[in-house]
Amino acid sequence: MAWMGSSDAKRRKKIEALERPDYGWIWKPLLALLVIYLVVTLALGIWWSRTPAPHSVERVPMERRGDAGSEPAARGVVTVATLASIVETLYDKPGGYLRNDRLPPGLWLDNMPSWEQGVLNQAKNLARALPSMNPGEVEHLEQAVRGLAGDGLDWYRPATEDRLMSAVTALDRQLMALSGMEAEGFVPGAGLRRWLADVRVDLDDLSLRLASGAGGHQLLQELAIDGEALPEGTPWYRVDNVFFEARGTGWALVQMLEGVQRDQADVLGAAEVVEQWERLRAELAMTQRRLWSPVVMSGQGFGPFANHTLVMAHHISRARDLVESIITRLAESAEQEVAGEAVQQAPASEPEVLDVERNAQPEQEAADQQEVEQGTEQGAEQDQTPSLDDQVGSETQEGQAAEQ
Repeated sequence: MAWMGSSDAKRRKKIEALERPDYGWIWKPLLALLVIYLVVTLALGIWWSRTPAPHSVERVPMERRGDAGSEPAARGVVTVATLASIVETLYDKPGGYLRNDRLPPGLWLDNMPSWEQGVLNQAKNLARALPSMNPGEVEHLEQAVRGLAGDGLDWYRPATEDRLMSAVTALDRQLMALSGMEAEGFVPGAGLRRWLADVRVDLDDLSLRLASGAGGHQLLQELAIDGEALPEGTPWYRVDNVFFEARGTGWALVQMLEGVQRDQADVLGAAEVVEQWERLRAELAMTQRRLWSPVVMSGQGFGPFANHTLVMAHHISRARDLVESIITRLAESAEQEVAGEAVQQAPASEPEVLDVERNAQPEQEAADQQEVEQGTEQGAEQDQTPSLDDQVGSETQEGQAAEQ
């Protein structure tokens, strides 16, 4: 009977195991999947957060024009091609456009979306200035402006990526319109001051926001920033966002400045701002130096920790001052050019009258001299020719002598 009891016990254990199963083993594979997911998203986040390398402004126009790259092109090709490449980078880089992501790892990232915001703001500024630079049809340029409009956070129909692609397509069409010998290029110097004015506003805003998170207004005296004019202090958890927005702004502006310089070299040379233009590019290039710290720090004074935001604010504020100086010099050059044209358009009769008077004076003197000489000759003839009274008197005397 013992064996029957043991068999019944085994049967009851099996029934209990089926009725109340033990799921304790399931958490192990779930934990393993979670760890793998976190590792993959962390690796993707690091990869997607790497700043793209700047484009070669010299090769970009030839690459984007394709078969027409070897043909001559009008003024403005380099500017349009540079802007198209910058906008294309926003959705063509590793990870694509991240500002409108709703799922991890893009949802967790904040540095690269802030960088994208800085690039997008500068693309908008240059796109708005392009229609005023082009003397011809501006349909493609206006389409590019509409594609870049908005806050860049749309993720569903139309998504921001779709709008950016439409802007790039419009810029490429404008690029083809500027190709060929008969193409009408941009007006020299047109729209430059408007674009630089928008850039100055953005740089001023960035310098203030960076300075407000620097930790102490006394540190801002070197930047010549009024502490009372600063906005509210940037929270510590958003300091890195403003820092990377400034890096995106500098990344885009360095390429835009080079592209505009290649198209408007004669205008910048006539205004004598080439040296300042190069200094501006060098100042913004300093914002692209490698960040060796894993986090953006905002230390105090000469403490053990660096103050990355204050260093960035220093470069941005100096770039803002250079932009303002260039705008002033371009305005003065434009006024001088207008004044020169006004002088050239003065009445042409004035110098002709002067020339006529200058040439007429010796002619008048010669005429007067000739009249004097003629008068002298006539006087001599009159002296030699007897007058009528003398002739009559002589004839009377001859008659009286004959009668006698």
